Amino acid sequence: MAEKAVLHFKNIKKSFSGNLVLDGVDFDIYPGQVVALAGENGAGKSTLMNILFGMSVIQETGGYEGEIEFEGQTVKISSPQEAMELGIGMVHQEFMLIPGFTVARNIKLNRENVTPTMIGKFVGRSLDLLDTRQIVEDASEALERLGMEINPEEIVEKLPVGHMQFVEIAREIDKSNLKLLVLDEPTAVLTESEADRFLECIRQVADEGIAVIFISHRLDETMKLADKVIILRDGQMVFEAKTKDTSKNQIAELMVGRKIEADSMVNVNRQFDDQDIILDLQHFSVNMPGEKCRDISLKVRRGEILGIGGLAGHGKTSISNGIFGMYPARGTVLLDGQALHYEKNGEALKHAMAFVSEDRKGVGLLLDEPISLNMVYTDMRTHGSYLKKRGFFTQFDEKAAEKSVNDMIKELDIRCTSGKQLVGRLSGGNQQKVCVARALLTNPKILFVSEPTRGIDIGAKQILLNYLVKINKELGITIIMTSSELNELRTICDRIAIVSSGTVQGILKPDAPNIEFALLMSGEKGGRE
Repeated sequence: MAEKAVLHFKNIKKSFSGNLVLDGVDFDIYPGQVVALAGENGAGKSTLMNILFGMSVIQETGGYEGEIEFEGQTVKISSPQEAMELGIGMVHQEFMLIPGFTVARNIKLNRENVTPTMIGKFVGRSLDLLDTRQIVEDASEALERLGMEINPEEIVEKLPVGHMQFVEIAREIDKSNLKLLVLDEPTAVLTESEADRFLECIRQVADEGIAVIFISHRLDETMKLADKVIILRDGQMVFEAKTKDTSKNQIAELMVGRKIEADSMVNVNRQFDDQDIILDLQHFSVNMPGEKCRDISLKVRRGEILGIGGLAGHGKTSISNGIFGMYPARGTVLLDGQALHYEKNGEALKHAMAFVSEDRKGVGLLLDEPISLNMVYTDMRTHGSYLKKRGFFTQFDEKAAEKSVNDMIKELDIRCTSGKQLVGRLSGGNQQKVCVARALLTNPKILFVSEPTRGIDIGAKQILLNYLVKINKELGITIIMTSSELNELRTICDRIAIVSSGTVQGILKPDAPNIEFALLMSGEKGGRE
């Protein structure tokens, strides 16, 4: 191994709004070495890579502490352009290709070969001609280095999804100064055979002396490809070892890691009638960008709190969005044994189902309207509640809504001046409570809550979780809670379904061992409780 590291993170710390998300991360990577970076959602992986790649969100939120050394020199990378000039390439989880361009043009984008013109000598390179032949030759060479037979003159949008990922890699290795390549969940869209080929390609890249940071939830791939494993948990580096000195099970357990006491799990031993199914999903698929699910089959028992967990981008949040008609879906949804026509706008609401979206500002709230209108809006539109007649017209009856609104403000401890306060002026936690209140005022028999505690403080989180348990037990509302916070699901759920690669990998009791959850999240099929 080379004596000098390509990259050394030295005691990196980063906070967002006073919340420490990276705390003293310190490791290095050498030429030709593949380092796997593992950890749950929110562990700090993306933030660390944003620092490395000079993403604007880091500068806009106060920068970071610590140092980055690149090839022995301390650097401050303030933009992706600076990162690329140093020799850092990155393949993001979402494709960064231009669909209407050819494969070759995408590979050579912003580095096109040109033929100088007389006019260009006077007014600049913008009037030089593209050297199409050389562009195609260079792109072909990059694809050949990966062992891929892809026509460089094919339009990208006509390619299979798996081939698009190889084009992303080819773009990076075509750069003459590439020294470090970052791969963020690169095999998420690939078939098993494509993923195997992809790993071979990355090993070839490393063998050429290029260092690779490999971010993946698939532990089999980590064990096969990586020379070293780094695990982040809650912003701290909790493990560093050569891959040959560890195991898949050890990595899985350390990724989840945090202990949760048995007495913190309020719904471990409740009994339900497995034949009394209130909601039955059969081969359900949702085309939600970035969160597609495919072939979801899942039965929800009446009166339970069912958790849906998994890593970001694997389809868990699309399930509720599809049932409520937010995105195109297909498959069968049975509500009390009857088919739900979820493709019809508002159909789920009409059948006593309610939804608290993960996107409270974009979907969940009318930010420029008062708390009172926000709380009763869905019930008003669905059931005609809180309306009064004015001749041929109807209007919002604020007085009729006042008692319901005030009861909810008190029940959920919403910090506000009154129900007349604009929702947009509330804190994130109080906005989320308004979303929950609005769903409950429709008197649902099934309540879907998606990422209910995202972006809110620990006190507000506990109030919301306690309230979900309360309404489940006292009102008999069946709750389906989708969350990236596994420990929150384990605290209040009766069962937890883990979604990976768009399908349900298994269903566990909340007191199942950490390793069982971690292995399901990494894509290994498990048994159902």
